[in-house]
Amino acid sequence: MTRGGAGRTEATGGAENTGTTGGAGANFAPAMLRLYLVTDAPERCRRGLLETVDAAVAGGVTLVQYRTAHAKKGAAYAEALALRDLLRARGVPFLVNDHIDLALAADADGAHVGQRDLPAAAARRLLGAWKILGLSVNNPVQLAAAAVAGDLAAADYIGCGPVFPTRTKSDTFPVVGLDALAEMARRSPLPVVAIGGIGAGNVAGVRASGVAGVAVVSAICAAAEPAAAARALLAPPRP
Repeated sequence: MTRGGAGRTEATGGAENTGTTGGAGANFAPAMLRLYLVTDAPERCRRGLLETVDAAVAGGVTLVQYRTAHAKKGAAYAEALALRDLLRARGVPFLVNDHIDLALAADADGAHVGQRDLPAAAARRLLGAWKILGLSVNNPVQLAAAAVAGDLAAADYIGCGPVFPTRTKSDTFPVVGLDALAEMARRSPLPVVAIGGIGAGNVAGVRASGVAGVAVVSAICAAAEPAAAARALLAPPRP
């Protein structure tokens, strides 16, 4: 089976973005990345996990990634099923972070893997051709390594961050910053979604860097009104 959509080029470490959009996952479209919600633990969601996600989608979230801290897979599986059903009814893609087995068991729309997880090329073999697959790539060295390993060819998009300091996740790579984010967006042959410390006060600068979308956790999950928080992240910058 041949991978890649029409017009896709193989990635090299220093290759500039030629406007290709990935295509390894046949159901992927870059517009899905515009406002990307990564779920927080249920106890950190002021409105509860399902209500928060439902309200966020009503406010304009375009994709949801389920990030679980459950030590027991059974509890995570139950949560994943509930989220899948909610999002499928609303036509919003649902991904699972890190756990390919959980993504497959829950029949999620895809998965996202990081630098310390199963390699994207291996994840793609398990997920098949139709699922969406994201890969965290935080700097040009990782981008070049992912190209050599075949991981970029297997993925649909890359996540880059943390753009700003964040307390949501402790085991992150060093802060990227806007200049390096713009460089990654230029170099990457895949659409880039930015993550880490993004909120309504700085989202305009992030979007101006050339990324395809922004991913947030606490900016929506910790909000008293998740729908309003999502709308604020989508609002055009004030003149």
